[in-house]
Order: sequence, then structure tokens, then C-alpha cells
Amino acid sequence: MFHQRLLFVFLTISALCTAQEYEYNYSFFRNSPVAGHYFYSKATSTGNAAIENIDQRLPVSEKIFHTAGNALKLRYKNATGGKWEATLSHNSIRGQDHFKKAAFFSCWVFVETAGTKETDLPIIQFIKSDSTLSLPFFLAVPDKKKWQQVKLSTSVNSNTGDDKVSFNAGDIIGVIFSQRTGAGAGEHIMYIDDIGFLSTEAPAPVAAVPLIVDAKGYAKHIDISWKPVTDGNVHLINIFRSSNGKDYTSVGVQQPYINRYADYTGETGKKYFYKISYVNSDFAETKRSAPIAASTRAMSDDELMTMVQEASFRYYWEAAEPSSGLSKENIHGRHNMIASGASGFGIMALLVGTERKFITRQQSVERFVRIVNFLDKAETFHGAYPHFIDGTTGMVVPFFGKRDNGADLVETSFLMQGLLAARQYFSGIDANETLIRNTIDKIWKRVEWSWFKQYPDSKFLYWHWSPDQEWVINHNLIGWNETMVTYLLAIASPTYAVPASMYYSGWANQDSTGQQYRSSWGQTADGSMYSNGKTYGGVKLDVGVSNGGPLFFTHYSYLGYDPHAINDKYTNYFKNNQNIARINYNYCVENPLHIKGYGDSAWGLTASDGPFSYSADEPVKWQDHKKITPTGAISSFPYLPAEAMKAIKNYYFNYGNLIWGEYGFKDSFSPEMNWCSEIYMGLNQAPMTVMIENHRTGLIWKLFMSSPEIKAGLEKLAAETSRQ
Repeated sequence: MFHQRLLFVFLTISALCTAQEYEYNYSFFRNSPVAGHYFYSKATSTGNAAIENIDQRLPVSEKIFHTAGNALKLRYKNATGGKWEATLSHNSIRGQDHFKKAAFFSCWVFVETAGTKETDLPIIQFIKSDSTLSLPFFLAVPDKKKWQQVKLSTSVNSNTGDDKVSFNAGDIIGVIFSQRTGAGAGEHIMYIDDIGFLSTEAPAPVAAVPLIVDAKGYAKHIDISWKPVTDGNVHLINIFRSSNGKDYTSVGVQQPYINRYADYTGETGKKYFYKISYVNSDFAETKRSAPIAASTRAMSDDELMTMVQEASFRYYWEAAEPSSGLSKENIHGRHNMIASGASGFGIMALLVGTERKFITRQQSVERFVRIVNFLDKAETFHGAYPHFIDGTTGMVVPFFGKRDNGADLVETSFLMQGLLAARQYFSGIDANETLIRNTIDKIWKRVEWSWFKQYPDSKFLYWHWSPDQEWVINHNLIGWNETMVTYLLAIASPTYAVPASMYYSGWANQDSTGQQYRSSWGQTADGSMYSNGKTYGGVKLDVGVSNGGPLFFTHYSYLGYDPHAINDKYTNYFKNNQNIARINYNYCVENPLHIKGYGDSAWGLTASDGPFSYSADEPVKWQDHKKITPTGAISSFPYLPAEAMKAIKNYYFNYGNLIWGEYGFKDSFSPEMNWCSEIYMGLNQAPMTVMIENHRTGLIWKLFMSSPEIKAGLEKLAAETSRQ
């Protein structure tokens, strides 16, 4: 215990030395990712007052905007004895939890209605985290029919100075535009854009000159990339497009930490020209770059699959955390924090990218040398890695709370799955490839799988361990879910193996512990005994809780492990996974809740970002959250290839303007709710690259399954199965 306490003190001191996380501007609105109306808004009115709304949300203008491609439209009617309000809620994006100090509130305003007086304009109030309101600010816009920046100091809460209590941006959860007391009756139209807090009232000009380095055309979009931004005064990158090389219009903006933009034009066989410029937080613009041109073109199904693989691969190649070379949890989220499980998936995506020649083998070797050297020195607990690691220090990041400060055996399993595939891939005799293999071998062999039994005669492996709280989470691993890989690797370990009997006592447990666990999360007794045996929509399910659960259960353990080769006394797991995918597909085709967008080309309920939180969606009514997650269908290519191909075409050709971006398909979207996620997730991008490849060539399956330990582990399982 002394050594554990000493380690904890060391970790505490090290945490103080962690590099500063990237700080975001605290924003309420830049662009709505969907047309029509803005999801995180609410428009209400009383009496004779009125405000234009769509389902009580503010409409979006795609014709009048300050930064492309849209702005919020406020068409309101002031009235005595009534009031209108437009509320914008701060969208809390996963991992965006470090913000620049707020020096002032800023929004850009365009007043369209002629004759609008200052008293006709709305007031602004802030909603604090305790749900109280600030005193009002009064808008003053001297020029009409012109975009103007409105700045309000955060050092006081009203123009009158009555409330001089300062507040931080993170203390504010919303902003309200509403009718001013004493406003004259009448209808007015104005537009608001780029709404949020900024850190300085007098930003420095941008000195850098932008340079576009590449443009490449696909079926319906053009990818452009530019020299990475190094000037800290760059607030946004402005993207300009021309169809004739002369007349350019702004088509979008990009964050300064991303050096590419996917311009979905929606047309095939057309040439486009591009320029970019930089702007500071006052939107003072630099000179535009020299132009570059590219053309869209018709693409075959095979080329579309490659396009999806390459775009998702970029998440792990060019958007990786730079010190470690490993995967961030999500983009746009924390910049320094890497996710160990997503990194394992990303490692397999890098192998696919190397074989597909998205990068050269030498580039891949250099990246993997960085990866293994980082992992060799990073903090582990009995050989297991934490869920989240600071890429600049190698120390644990307790992102999910103070109990999340130690080992995560499941995330470690996902990481090992990728590393073992890489060990088999880098078979060269040169010094670097030898270093990669040897270091991976060392990392793999020092994971103390058997220690995670918690006590000697345990039936189960346990998910977490904390250096100062030990087994406080106390989550034993019971299938059916995403954790089969943990038991299989623990059985296969050449140094700290668990007996193969634990597959049946733990993963496939059938006593009251297992039954209660499965019944609790599945909300049914179906599959509570691990085996299921029931038929859902004409499809028999051998193993699975309820009717199979979210589709990531059929992906995460089987990116490296080939399910064709996994058999137990209940089923073959390729067949079982294929049936789960078919049940999921059939549910979306049947669409019992009549969700807009679901169908034979939009299916695959699984875990993903949602309008208010991350959720694991399933093909059952109570766990159907009305969102479509592209990785669900696309990562099921080996199971239902025709249906997955149909989904790719639908998502790209019919929803591409909404969900296609720099790293492929965004995490999720919902035509039903008129909502789209603004992030890409490390756990969801790589499975698309890897499982498409497993369908096409079996590359990752072949590599991983060629590991001698993996073969031996499955032989142990087969022997144990024969004894059952």
C-alpha cells in the first residue's frame, strides 16, 4: 500500500504539469448544421406579440448571413400587452470543457426592416447556470442593412451598471433576445450570427498568408487542404468557391486547428475554384490565397468505399494527438486527451491506410515508432492502460470523474487488438520495424489479465481498478456486449492468462448474477441466460440480450478477431453477428415508431452522439432515440454488404450536404428532429475503415488471427467448449 500511495502522490504532482488544453470560444451560434430551424433555440410569444418559428424554434436563413453558411432570422412583432422571446441554449459538445476567458459578449446583427428604431430592437439577457437571469442589455445598431458587431462587456451585467458582478462564460447556459419594455408596436426583421463570448476586445491582426496545398474532387464534393495555421490570432478560415474562376462566394468557415475543408457541392462532373482567407475575432480579413481548382466526377461503388475508408482514416492520421500519434476521443473535443480504445481501433485504420496507399509504408513506420515509444512509457496499472491518457505527459486523465483514474481493462483490450495486428503487419527486418514488433510484444505481455479477477476464485474479470480506490467501480464483465475481446485476450495471454473456463463462468455466466445483469439493461428476460434462442422478425438469435442490442456489440470485439473462427457451445459468432445486423436492419425497415429517414438505406442503431447526450440506441422502441448513426450500417459491411452499400450511397448522395465532412460521415443525425451531430468520434470512425477492409480483403482479420497467441487462445476455448 505504501508504493500505491507513493504512486498516487506522484500522479497528483504530474497532473499539475499537464500541458494546457486547447481553449475554445464559448459560443451560442455560428452556423446551424441543418437547414430549416436551429435545434438549440426556442421561440415563444404571448398576447398580440409574435415571433416567426418552426416548431417553436428559430428559422435559419441561408441567404443572409455573416459567416457562411447561415444565420438566425428574427422576424418579430412587438405589441403592448404581449411579449416575444428567442432563447439560444449553449450546446455542450463532448470534450469542449476548456474555454477562453470571456472579455465580452459578441454578436453580429443585420437589421433588414427600414425605419426600425433603437427602441424597436430586442434586449439581451443571459441565463445563468442557476437558471437566474442577468439584467438586460440594450441593443444599439446605428446602421441598418449592414452587418455590425455588437460588443457587451462581461464586467457588468447591464448597460445601466446596476449589477456589477462579473461572470465567466461557463456560468452562462443560454442567451435570450426579447421584446424591449415600451417598444412600439410593429413588425421587424433582423438576422443574428456569430453569437458568443470572445477573449479580447481588440484582437491583433493576422500576419500569416494562407496557402492552399491540395484540392481533390469526388462524386459530390471537393476536398481542399492548406498549410497548417500557426498564427494564434486566426479565429476562423473563410472558404470561397467559384465556378468560373472569377466570381467567388463564401461557402463555409473552418476552425484554425483543422487544415482541410470538405465542400459538398452536390453536383457531379463540374469544375470548381477555391480561395481561402484568415480572419481574427473581429473578422478582419487577410489577403486571400492563390486559387486552386478541382472537378467532381462519377465514382464506382468500389471507389465510394475507398473514399469512406480514406476520409475516416484521416481522423487517425492527420488529426491525431501529435505527441503520441494516437486517437483523440472526439473532434471537436479535447486536443491533448487520447482515448486508448479508440486508439486501438485507429491503429487498425492506419494499417488499412498503409495498405491502401493513403500513406507510404515509411510514413506508417515513423508514426508507429512514435506510437509504441509513447505507449511503452505511458502510465499503466498492472500493465493495463486507463481509458483516457494525456498525450503530452502519458498520464491518466480522469475524464469520467475521480473514480476513472486507473486501469480500464476493456479499453486496454481494444488497444491490444490493434497493437497485435500491427505487430503482425510490421514484419520487416530493419531496425524500426523490429522496434515496433518488440515494443508491442513487451506491452502485450505485461498486461496482468489474471490480476483483474479481483480475487483468486472469481468467476469474472473486472472492468476498472483505481490506484487509490482500488475496485470502487466493481463492474464485473458479463456478456452479451462489447467485451468478448477482453475474455478472449485474457485467455490468450502468454504471461498472465486466465483459465478458459472463465469464458463460461464470466462472459457467458448463467447464474443469478448474469441473469440480473442482462435483464436489467435489456429490460427483458430475453437472453438473460446468455443464450437467447428466440426469433425476431423471422430471424433466429442464438445469443444476445433482447433482440441483439446496439450494433457496436458486433463491431468492437471483431475488428481484429474474425468472428468466423469464434465458436462456443451456443453459436458461431459470424452467423450470430449477421443475424443481429439483420434484426437491426429489419427494425429500421419496419420502422414501428415512424421515424423520418429510417428505411432500407438508413439503418443500424448503435451508440453515438445525440442532441443532449451520448446514447446506445437499440432496435427496440424504448431505446430508439430517433437518430441515424452511419457507422452502424457501414461497419456491418462483412455481415450485410448489399445493405451497407445502399446505406453509404444514401448517406453520401442524399444527406452529404448535412453529414459529410473532413473525416467522413459525422457521428449521427436525425431528420426527425432536424438535428445533426457536430462531432466525429474515435470509437466510430475507425470501424468503418476497418470493417469495409475486412469485407474487401480480410486484411485486419488475417493479420490479427495470424498471431500465435490468438490461435492458441481459441484452441483453449475450443477445448473448454468440448468439456462443457
